[in-house]
Amino acid sequence: MSRGIRGGEARYGWAFVAPAILIIGVFLVLPIFLALFVSFSDWNGRGSPLANADLVGGANYSKILLEDGLAQRNFATAIRNNLYYVIAVVPLQTALAMFLAVQVNRRLLRARGFFRTAFYFPSVTSSIAITTIFLFLFTGSGAVNAFLAWFGAEGPNWFAEPAGLMHGILGAFGVGNAGPIAAGGPLGLTWWEWLAGPSSALSVLIIMAIFTTSGTFMLLFLAALQNVGSEIEEAAMVDGANSLRTFFSVTLPMLKPTLFTVLTLGLIGTWQVFDQVYLIGDGKPGKTTLMPAYLAYLSSFEGLKWGQGAAISFVLFGIIVAMTLVQRWVLRDRDLGSAGVRRERRFVRQLNRDAAAASAKTAGVSR
Repeated sequence: MSRGIRGGEARYGWAFVAPAILIIGVFLVLPIFLALFVSFSDWNGRGSPLANADLVGGANYSKILLEDGLAQRNFATAIRNNLYYVIAVVPLQTALAMFLAVQVNRRLLRARGFFRTAFYFPSVTSSIAITTIFLFLFTGSGAVNAFLAWFGAEGPNWFAEPAGLMHGILGAFGVGNAGPIAAGGPLGLTWWEWLAGPSSALSVLIIMAIFTTSGTFMLLFLAALQNVGSEIEEAAMVDGANSLRTFFSVTLPMLKPTLFTVLTLGLIGTWQVFDQVYLIGDGKPGKTTLMPAYLAYLSSFEGLKWGQGAAISFVLFGIIVAMTLVQRWVLRDRDLGSAGVRRERRFVRQLNRDAAAASAKTAGVSR
């Protein structure tokens, strides 16, 4: 039986992609499974983990999640800091990126190419270089505090004050570390510690993240905006919608796939902060800039607790996956439901009646 003219394509196709599959398998898939094995072992980093480590079950996960001690407190502190970082960075960078994309997409804007390049440039600059510049700008005698001094305000010592922003706000209303709020909370931290809020140093990292990532996401939104037909927006304006209503009711729903992509990439990136924390040094001040990715590095490379570092990494991976799934559920395409279906049917019937009335009126005029 003849196999046809395309009978050998599958074989040749696998032959062409085999090198890529082999490279990905050896340098990506196998290391992931090896790291998973290390997270259940007591490997100290010497020799092969397959021959020089004993399985300890979930002891490494228990040490950071269940057992009271320094390891758990450090992990909880890192998670708390990263949560505040995510909550601040992801919405702000997404909103700023969308705003910039709308502005540089305007037909009447002159030098659009220049502005697009200028907004995108921080995204391709070395994160080490940008962090170093921000460290100089936000020192106690830096340019930011000098600028605030012109208005009579005294800027904080950004990288030396461990107090959290929320603690300052709560203290202004007379709320302190007493009562139920001082009781134990998740992962060994009290509720008062969980409500600390971002420190001044973490606030600098938040500002820097928004500054450096908005340009990249601006390009994604810009590409999506250019795929939105101008006739759709013109039709909305003809129906009486102003520019603001047109954007939120017509343009934004059409950007939903891109919005999901931007939010997902932003969420993943904000849970993987390392360079900036490394330059500041060990989560200073007072571990208020300590992040899980950097904590995994400290546990593995400095503490030689490779199993614990791998466990932190996989817990972080689980957090990213869980938050991405929640985000996908929130942004899912919802069904109309029974009430929505009834409204849609009434709307269609009304359109048919209006069309019939218009046809009858046109026929009467023609006679």
